Amino acid sequence: MGGRIKTWRRRWFLLDPRRRLLAYYGDKEETKLKGVIYFQAIEEVYYDHGRAACKSPNPRLTFCVKTYDRLFCLVAPSAEALRIWMDAVLTAARGDDPP
Repeated sequence: MGGRIKTWRRRWFLLDPRRRLLAYYGDKEETKLKGVIYFQAIEEVYYDHGRAACKSPNPRLTFCVKTYDRLFCLVAPSAEALRIWMDAVLTAARGDDPP
């Protein structure tokens, strides 16, 4: 979901543990960088049960990444992808080594 204008747009995300960030692009070819979420800025990663999910195109697959500056609401393509993305982002934000 967008930051200023609250509409849902498709984005391509790239988790980069070496640079400690989550970059998101406007296209799958990763040519249009839209923004970056730095791991050290992440406060919470949680399954959204309310606010954003009610407006989401798929409420059951919506999760949030809360940073100091912004709340990012994301929709995974599947239940398995939801679990994987939430685990990966949370693990990266805590600074844990992946299993």
